[in-house]
Amino acid sequence: MNKKVNLIIGSGVLGAYLSAELLKKNEKIIVTSRTLNKKFTNYEYLKIKKKIIFKKLNTNSKKEIHQILKKYNPNKIFYFSGQSSIPKSIKLKKETFSSHYIGTKNFLEILKKEKSDTKFFKANSGYIFSPKKGLITLKCKYSTNNNPYIQTQKEVFKLIKKYRKYKLNLFNLVFMQIESPLRPNDFFIKKICLAAKNKKKVEVGNINTFRDYSWITEVVKLILKASNLERKDLIISPGKKISGKEILKTAYYLNRLDYKKYFSINKKYFRKKENKLLASDSRNSMLLKKEFNFKFKIVGKNLVKKMYNSL
Repeated sequence: MNKKVNLIIGSGVLGAYLSAELLKKNEKIIVTSRTLNKKFTNYEYLKIKKKIIFKKLNTNSKKEIHQILKKYNPNKIFYFSGQSSIPKSIKLKKETFSSHYIGTKNFLEILKKEKSDTKFFKANSGYIFSPKKGLITLKCKYSTNNNPYIQTQKEVFKLIKKYRKYKLNLFNLVFMQIESPLRPNDFFIKKICLAAKNKKKVEVGNINTFRDYSWITEVVKLILKASNLERKDLIISPGKKISGKEILKTAYYLNRLDYKKYFSINKKYFRKKENKLLASDSRNSMLLKKEFNFKFKIVGKNLVKKMYNSL
């Protein structure tokens, strides 16, 4: 029996953990990157690098996309590529747009032309929505924030919905904050846990905001469950909020330290028009429970402990 083929666009953290989960199902995985002159450390960390086929791909080139689709004929495509930093997108406006919108549109155009039944999944951000009382659902209005990353991802979300009229099997996967030990060291929870573990002081921004964090291994399990459905939009997030202050307190307590002595506020980390609360509505997690019989377990303080112990 031929193995199912998965094409993962982008060699980042989400794609690496998804690859690890797909390998458990004995499926074939091709991971693309703009360059092969890298160590693919995410895959080395998970000890799966030798089991993956890595291919160079410029998503701005329809010719290259067509060639790789023709060669591997994937059952599923996971578009997890693109410039993903909200602050950096201001300086990298062109790269942000091309890596998300142009790349996605090129794939959709080819799938449309080939009348393909391949399932196509695009990762997106909850920031594209304007929260209602701090909570996000798929029924929320689109954000009016003019940040290039948010605006680009908003247009990609609408693009996926538009191309469904051609009977393509397209999915919008919307995430809030996904955490893992492979996150860059300057991401808030990992940054705090590293400082706490090393008994060092840390500079932070507004610690009185509440956010919705999920753990990477639970996220990829839900992605696989969702991949067995028909085309749809889905918010994959637990809807469990925790404040920056509680994250600090939890991390330093794990090392028997009083967090109050180990942090200072620096306004350079403050964001303009920052929402005090930004989380997925609990109705989203109720839907996931009903649809997949799945409940997030690594949330809140447990997620902070998980990060601390994984470093």
